[in-house]
Amino acid sequence: MNIKYILGSIITIPLLPIMYFQGKKIKKTVPRLPEAEGTKGSSKFSSKKVLSLLTIGESTIAGVGVKTHQEGFIGSLADELATQLHTNVNWKVYAKSGYTAKKVNEKIINLITEEAVDLIVIGLGGNDAFELNSPKKWNRDIRELIKSIKSKFNDVPIVFTNMPPIKEFPAFTPIIKFTIGNLVNILGEELISIVKDFDKVYYYALKPSSKDYIDRFNLEIEPSEFFVDGVHPSKRTYHIWAKDISNFITQSEEIKNNLDYNPSTI
Repeated sequence: MNIKYILGSIITIPLLPIMYFQGKKIKKTVPRLPEAEGTKGSSKFSSKKVLSLLTIGESTIAGVGVKTHQEGFIGSLADELATQLHTNVNWKVYAKSGYTAKKVNEKIINLITEEAVDLIVIGLGGNDAFELNSPKKWNRDIRELIKSIKSKFNDVPIVFTNMPPIKEFPAFTPIIKFTIGNLVNILGEELISIVKDFDKVYYYALKPSSKDYIDRFNLEIEPSEFFVDGVHPSKRTYHIWAKDISNFITQSEEIKNNLDYNPSTI
């Protein structure tokens, strides 16, 4: 039983009517941006090694906010990994805007045609929070997703990205930032315990924030520039986020030791 979730629900229930009308207004004011184009590509490095990378998830993995995946999260992540690991990286995206963990498991995993990959990166959590899914449901759905992936790629390392910084979304009202933002943090805490039960599954638990990124990467950028539409990352944010995830992967000896660099092609 998640005490934080129960207390949060008690606070949130009276606010649901307000959140409903505020949510409708947000949907009208936030532009509907398309997903990025070009779901596969490669990052070249002067090496005979090839790392095959898959990314799976919701709108941020689908590249909403940029024109092509090459300039979004996956393209930036592949470039960073190629440089840091001294290898070529072939990449492919399997993602859909609006999808929860359950929908990804039901509608995306069966679409994966690759037979051999070396690393899988997953970005989820925002839509599960928006749908007010409970930690219990999230726990069950994530476990089923991991099992489905492992049935296809048993020994491949799986890395979950950090949860979206909903409390910083400029388009959201204070009430929605508070309720949905707290829920996504609870889901993140749940994910910490989930990955411990699986071999070669990892979660980057650091809570992202514009201030943290500005300080750590010595950026000259205003917090408002992190979001292209008040919700989704800007092109520059995708690059920063990808660099951070790449650092997490390459600075973990355990993850690096589990990467086979198989010469496969996507």
